[in-house]
Amino acid sequence: MYDNNPTLEGIDKHILTNRQGEVLFWEKEEPTKGSKLFYIESYGCQMNFSDSEIVASILSEVGYAPTRNVEESDLILINTCSIREKAEETVRRRLRDFDLIKRHRPGTMVGVLGCMAERLKSKFLEEEKLVDIVVGPDAYRDLPNLIATVEDGEKGINVFLSREETYADISPLRLDSNGVTAFISIMRGCDNMCSFCVVPSRADENAVEMRSAFWQKQKIYLQMDIEK
Repeated sequence: MYDNNPTLEGIDKHILTNRQGEVLFWEKEEPTKGSKLFYIESYGCQMNFSDSEIVASILSEVGYAPTRNVEESDLILINTCSIREKAEETVRRRLRDFDLIKRHRPGTMVGVLGCMAERLKSKFLEEEKLVDIVVGPDAYRDLPNLIATVEDGEKGINVFLSREETYADISPLRLDSNGVTAFISIMRGCDNMCSFCVVPSRADENAVEMRSAFWQKQKIYLQMDIEK
């Protein structure tokens, strides 16, 4: 698909090859008794990994806690990338794995997030029937409502693209990977319609307010001071 496009030659690719399939987990907090558990794998670019931290924060506000054990999770999410065919093949393979878990644990929900969700929503929900939830990159705030919809026996879908959404007021649940690096988003979307790129599917370019980026930076510094 996009891998052999000659226009990509010489362009720095921002796919995090050493982090594909990474599972978000927050080691410093034990799940409270009665908490539901979510499992989230991330693929693709830095924005996807950053978005997974936003999703984790949204879920934590409604009583979900992260887990690395997919077989014990109540909600399985995969944050997807459409820029390369191999990434899509990996996601489809993982969805088939998750479907086996659903069969052994009825009630487990499976959701697709990100670029593939927006592009292949009908295939996932109607043709392949591997998922319960499909959420585009601008609709993560709606996840609690979509989960409730699935619990009521329906499918949950929201791939609406927003001109305003930056998640500026949400404090991401930072990946506790190395304690050194952290993502701070300063913009979302893109106004350049390059033929090989899927980023325009994330809607128009929209800058994050400076005060929000500064607030996130201060929180990171504060967290580092506490850990010291």
